[in-house]
Amino acid sequence: MTVLPMFPLGSVLFPAMPTALRVFEERYIVMLSTILGDEPPEFGIVLIERGSEVGGGEHRFAIGTVAQITRVETSEGFIGLIAQGDRRIEIVNWLDDDPYPRAEVREVAELVWSDEHRPLFERAEQLVRRTISLASEFVEQQWPADIELSDDPVEACWQLAGVSPLGPLDQVHLLRSGTVVELLSALIEATEGAAEMLAMPGLDDDDFSALLDDE
Repeated sequence: MTVLPMFPLGSVLFPAMPTALRVFEERYIVMLSTILGDEPPEFGIVLIERGSEVGGGEHRFAIGTVAQITRVETSEGFIGLIAQGDRRIEIVNWLDDDPYPRAEVREVAELVWSDEHRPLFERAEQLVRRTISLASEFVEQQWPADIELSDDPVEACWQLAGVSPLGPLDQVHLLRSGTVVELLSALIEATEGAAEMLAMPGLDDDDFSALLDDE
C-alpha cells in the first residue's frame, strides 16, 4: 500500500483518458506544490458519492484512478491542469484531509487482453460510436463519434468507457470491472440503456441531461 494525494471530483477518470481541471481551492494548491517536483507528478481521482467538490466533507467512492499531470498552466484565480489516467486504485483507508485529502491505496490488477475479446470489443465500439452520434443531437458531446482509440487494446477498452455518453454512476460501475469481458459487457448494457433513452418520444436536451445525472 502507498499513501497518495487525492482529488475527489464529480466525475470519473478512466485509465488512458485525459482530464482537464481548474484548481483554485487552497488545499489543492498546497497539494500541487507538494507533488509537482515528483517524477511523475501524480494524484488519485475518485468520484464523490455525496456532497460538493468545494470545501471538503464529501462522501467518496472507494475505487479511483491515478492521474499523472502532463501540463500545468497558471491563470488569474486558478491553476489549470491536464492529466492522464494511468492505473486503477482501491482506497484502503482515508487519512486526515489536513492539509489536503490523502489516502492509503493499493493498485487494482490491470485487465488482461485476449484476441478472443475482439468480437465483443467491436460490438461495443460500434454501439458507443453510434450512441455518441445520437446523443450529439441533444447535447454537445465532449468526444466525437469518430474519435481515434489507442492501438493498445486494453487502453482502447477504457477509452470506449470514457467517451460513451453515460452518467457517473454507470462509469464508476465500469471502473470496478475485473476482466475485459466484464467491462465490455457492462459497457454494452449501459450504452444500450442510454440509446434507448435517446429514442424516447419527446426527449429534449434537459431531459437527457437529467437522465444521465441520475445514472
